[in-house]
Amino acid sequence: MPGSPRSPFVYTILRVVPHVERGECINAGILLWCRSRRFLGARVHLDEARLAVLAPDCDPVAVRAQLDAILRVASGDRTAGPIARLARPERFHWLSSPSSTIVQRSEIHTGLTDDPGATLEHLHRTLVLPPGEGTGP
Repeated sequence: MPGSPRSPFVYTILRVVPHVERGECINAGILLWCRSRRFLGARVHLDEARLAVLAPDCDPVAVRAQLDAILRVASGDRTAGPIARLARPERFHWLSSPSSTIVQRSEIHTGLTDDPGATLEHLHRTLVLPPGEGTGP
């Protein structure tokens, strides 16, 4: 909103880590929480070609299922289970907590925003999408 003060937000990068012992990962999404604007959003993109090079034995269908579950919980889709029915702050906390699954979270980063939705899109475009993708009109 023009003229309104910028709001603090936190975000985490969702990473696909096919083999923890190798320490390699692919950024596959962003989860952003802005308390003052009551905004919780997630965007994901799985680069299957990169995943196939990094881990040919990793099933992209299984990874997509985990990423889809994160989207559903973040959006509060009531059919996504009890975590999706929690309030936004609790859903963010649950989704951003460290895990040992193939989809892991980065450390929490902070910033200020005028528009959490636009910030989410910007972070997704710059940190997740392959270079040159998503730069169109």
